Order: sequence, then structure tokens, then C-alpha cells
Amino acid sequence: MTQADSLGRVVIPKEIRHTLRIKEGSPLEIYTEKDGGVTFRKYSPLGDLQDFAVQMCDSIRRNTGCIAAVSDRDSIIAQAGGQKRELLDKPNSPELDQLMEDRKLYRYAPGSDKLKPTDHSDRYHLGVAAPILCQGDILGCVMMLLEDGSPLPSELDHRLASTVAEFLGKQMES
Repeated sequence: MTQADSLGRVVIPKEIRHTLRIKEGSPLEIYTEKDGGVTFRKYSPLGDLQDFAVQMCDSIRRNTGCIAAVSDRDSIIAQAGGQKRELLDKPNSPELDQLMEDRKLYRYAPGSDKLKPTDHSDRYHLGVAAPILCQGDILGCVMMLLEDGSPLPSELDHRLASTVAEFLGKQMES
């Protein structure tokens, strides 16, 4: 049981914060229910663009043949191609989190480590990854994923992912 303090603050237990990857300063949405319950939900700015992200993934998939995905800061929120149950709504891998934190574009090169988008699947690795930035803040990542035997991503694929990431970031500004 948790109690509110004199300022109305509530402590979210460490186990729940760890499971939901809630860090100090993480934005949360608060909902009240008719029965007096309160629901806390981690806020994802990209959640507002989820339908749009799905459409972008579909377009990338149709035009490149690559498996396309978009993640927010926590998990994959949109995908076209591949096994959805292995990727969709799964937490980002630490490697993907680090790429986003570094704000770097990534393109797989033969012989380099295969970075996974999520720890829940060994089938896919990053071919291309472009962080989505909005006014300097990291919102997520646009990815083109590879399976073993997939053709390597081209420079054009790299630029396409970068363009889509920049576009999504600008959509969040408006």
C-alpha cells in the first residue's frame, strides 16, 4: 500500500519503476477511474504519432523490402514486415538505447557486432537506425531490420531512415 504525503506525492515502488523503466523525470499520464482508482501510465510523445509511424513503416517496407520499425524511448511502437509478436511492444535493447542516447546514425557493416532492436528476439538485428530528435530531445528511433541472409543496407536506405526520423521529429514540433 502506498500513501500520499502532505504535498500529494505518491512513491512508485522501485520494482514497478524498474519493470516499467521509469526514471527520475520520466513523464507520466494520470487517469482517474469511476470506482476511485487511479492509473499511472508512462507517457510517450511518439504515441500521438503511432498511426502515422505505422504508415511510415508500411511505406518503407513497400518501397525497400526491408522490415521497418519505429520505437519510442521504451519499446517498438510500429512495425511493417517480420514477426510482430517478436517485436511490437517489446522493450528496446540496451544497445538500441545507447544508440539513441549517442544520437548517432547507425548502419550495419559486415564483421561488426549485430545489434538487436529488442532482447526478446534473436531473429532480427539492426541494419539501419536513425534517432528521432525533437528540439534536441530523443523521442525514439526509425529502424530497418535485417535477418541472417538479408541484403545489406545501402547508403540510400541509411538516408531514407534519417529522413523519416527527421520528419517524425519535426511533426512533434508542430
